[in-house]
Amino acid sequence: MAQTVRFILGDEIRELTDIDPTMTVLTYLRTVERRTGTKEGCAEGDCGACTVVLGIPDGDRVRYRAVDSCILFVATLDGKQLITVEDLRDRDGSLHPVQQAMVDCHGSQCGFCTPGFVMSLFALYHCELEPSDRRISDVLAGNLCRCTGYRPIIEAARRMYANGNGDRFTAVESAVIEQLRSIQRADTLTLMHGGRTYYAPVSLSTLASLVERHPDARLLSGGTDLGLLVTKQHEDLDTLIYLGDVRELQTVCADGDQIEIGAAATFTDAFDAVADHYPDFGELLRRFGSVQVRNTGTLAGNIATASPIGDSLPALMALDARLVLRRGGTTREVGLDEFFVGYRRTAMQPGEFIERIRIPIHTRRRFAAYKISKRFDQDIASVCAAYSLALDGSTVRDIRIAYGGMAPTPRRARLCEQALAGCPWNEATVEQASHALDRDFAPITDLRASSAYRSLVARNLLRKFQLETTHGAVETRIVVYAEHCHG
Repeated sequence: MAQTVRFILGDEIRELTDIDPTMTVLTYLRTVERRTGTKEGCAEGDCGACTVVLGIPDGDRVRYRAVDSCILFVATLDGKQLITVEDLRDRDGSLHPVQQAMVDCHGSQCGFCTPGFVMSLFALYHCELEPSDRRISDVLAGNLCRCTGYRPIIEAARRMYANGNGDRFTAVESAVIEQLRSIQRADTLTLMHGGRTYYAPVSLSTLASLVERHPDARLLSGGTDLGLLVTKQHEDLDTLIYLGDVRELQTVCADGDQIEIGAAATFTDAFDAVADHYPDFGELLRRFGSVQVRNTGTLAGNIATASPIGDSLPALMALDARLVLRRGGTTREVGLDEFFVGYRRTAMQPGEFIERIRIPIHTRRRFAAYKISKRFDQDIASVCAAYSLALDGSTVRDIRIAYGGMAPTPRRARLCEQALAGCPWNEATVEQASHALDRDFAPITDLRASSAYRSLVARNLLRKFQLETTHGAVETRIVVYAEHCHG
């Protein structure tokens, strides 16, 4: 078993042997490497001041992705390249095209958030040549700034390509690929430090064996939830098992019947397959945290945490998604609406883990999903709703209705479904059936919304779905947006 974390920092290989597996990359950079360009703002992956870029081998290319270093554990850097703002300047001292564009467009004032913005734009610079304004906004949504008003930063995002569409990283990409290949592991990484143990297997069978042997271990993938237990709750995580290096779990594939997503596939990895078949689900994922969070967080992780307000869960439930659960060499399938058995509790047995998610591809059903939150970007839903409808003519043959934020678990509205089954799909029927939601749910009042507000929103979203499936989604959504802007 390997016992050394090996990664490339900039263009130099680092080897770490005696390191706390739960040390964050941010802490490592600032206290060990003395790279203080990367800042701490929130320590929970919201503000983007700590943004760095990971270089991940992808065939003959390096895939660059912006991530939040404040909730990323150093141990997960193994086999990757880590790039910080200090690495961007060229050997002769000239600025990187992104940095030069920020200077030219006056994209910095106090400067605290600037390195994070630069790193987010650096990743975009390497991924897309002509990003749309919407894409630029999406990329920058994970970086907060109190000074500039964002306009000059957006201008810099447009101008950075005028300074050249290549940089020194492009020029040495083949050499970096060789470096990355030289540090790839063929066996399990095991770290022990201060009573804590970290395992990073590379095969599914080894992972299954480890989880079976350590049923109380914390399973780590993106760490976008687990990282906060360290940075905010100051918990000691005694045993960690990392899924992110298991290649069998990184796959995403869509055939004629279903989309299958491995437990280690990130939201970014899964986005295209999901959005191609279910655009509304794609919109939910586009609003899931930030680009940095989506680049590390996983759909399986969102499910396994069993949060009552996990954005993906109502959509998966409405689509009748199923989970492949594995224990040792045995697997079983569980429907998502059977998976949640209580607040933060699931049907998984000791030694069992989510291997993959299977989402049916429905070609004869209408699907819609809605997220209601106080902010458009980077906010937790007050209510999240999803609907999947099959009609016989104008009569409801089958409907699946699921909500998040309305109960201790994501849950289907079964009484409302029963009230609609076999009835005409019209405003009168939906109006009458919507009152069954009051018997399906008894939502709480908290800082995000009152119980009364949640109940009203749940009924109104069902009405909205009926209008959109009857009169056209584009027409009704434009009206709703216009009322929101001008009302």
